[in-house]
Amino acid sequence: MSDTINLRRRRLLGTTVAGIGLLELGLSGLADAQTAGTTRGAATPPAAFPDLRHVETATLSIGYAQAGPSNGPVVILVHGWPYDIHSFAEVTPMLAAAGYRVIVPYLRGYGGTRILSADTPRNGQQAVIARDIIEMMDALKIDKAILGGFDWGARTVNIIAALWPERCKAMVSVSGYLIGSQKANETPLPPKAELAWWYQFYFATERGRAGYEANRHEFNKLIWRLASPQWRFDDATYDRSAVSFDNPDHVAIVIHNYRWRLGLAQGEPQFDALEARLAAAPAIAVPTITMEGDANGAPHPEPAAYAKKFTGKYQHRNIGGGVGHNLPQEAPRAFADAIIDVARF
Repeated sequence: MSDTINLRRRRLLGTTVAGIGLLELGLSGLADAQTAGTTRGAATPPAAFPDLRHVETATLSIGYAQAGPSNGPVVILVHGWPYDIHSFAEVTPMLAAAGYRVIVPYLRGYGGTRILSADTPRNGQQAVIARDIIEMMDALKIDKAILGGFDWGARTVNIIAALWPERCKAMVSVSGYLIGSQKANETPLPPKAELAWWYQFYFATERGRAGYEANRHEFNKLIWRLASPQWRFDDATYDRSAVSFDNPDHVAIVIHNYRWRLGLAQGEPQFDALEARLAAAPAIAVPTITMEGDANGAPHPEPAAYAKKFTGKYQHRNIGGGVGHNLPQEAPRAFADAIIDVARF
């Protein structure tokens, strides 16, 4: 089932065609093609989360934001790379006002989340990030939650819904089904598709690791612009999230994540069994809404390619109006409505 939602949004004069062309042609001309504008719907970014907390698991001290009634149905929102909890800065109060207890954690390597031991590998493989969220739920005594995410966050909630369906009441996933495997990633893509993954190949080199270490703030701002070519975010909006990239483990975890995908870095043996189950591309039976923006400049599958992976009650929503990869921040009302609607499935 497909619902097309056209959002009426103000647009500043921009260079939509040039922005999309940047993803295909590389980085040349970026400074001329993109200039900082304002966040859609707000002249200045909303206030930072007022209620920031920490909870310890076996390996992490997880920083997270919380809003809404403590006895409300739990919603956990998971961000991606290179973003942070502020992707949900407008979604969170909408859900809190609707009576939900909303929890928005920093992933390992971001913001206030810290790895407790210097001896713990700085591991970014997909299974460990999903396990982090399960362990956070255990520590907070949350048996079951509605899960929502995009980018790394979408992959994470997909994995939880597939491997621990008893912990997931329902799910909203931007760009659909993103569970992968090292084996599947051995297959080369067509040249144009490979080009869109330029940063993955950059990170595979020591030059790329050093470059990301030295230039992570400007690098990630570039990713924001390429992934959302019609989103005219301002410097204040970006800088609010960019602080999260100063986490001491950020670079190591990002580099490991992308190298692990290509089979260039090993995961931890205790996650081998989980990865073997994920490599089989398990179906997801929990109620699900998938979403896609009409101007997503990041690599993403077409909805028809993954619709059959969702075997429970399922709906896909296309979001119009120039919405890019960071859908919860660019179209917060549409994302919040999806969470509320999937909870009723």
